[in-house]
Amino acid sequence: MPQRQRYLFVCNNRRPDDNPKGSCAAKGSEAVRDEFKRLLHERGVKGRMRANAAGCLDQCARGVTVVVYPEQVWYGGVKVDDVREIVEGHLIGGVPVERLRMK
Repeated sequence: MPQRQRYLFVCNNRRPDDNPKGSCAAKGSEAVRDEFKRLLHERGVKGRMRANAAGCLDQCARGVTVVVYPEQVWYGGVKVDDVREIVEGHLIGGVPVERLRMK
């Protein structure tokens, strides 16, 4: 089994449109996950890091939620345009992106 340095879990939960919490799927989580996968492949780290779809992480009200393990860094409100910054800054550079980090 391949040893991975990091796993990314991207909430892919879908709730009814009228749910007050909303859902990460309705806020674009599938596109966010696809962009993580694309960039990890582009950067040549696909075998060391993996972007996974996750069930509900119970933070959908904050926008698309991404958790990076093993560091347990939680990001909220992630958009496709933010993915490159997370990949380059955190996953490659080792420094979490504070502006997206959940407190």
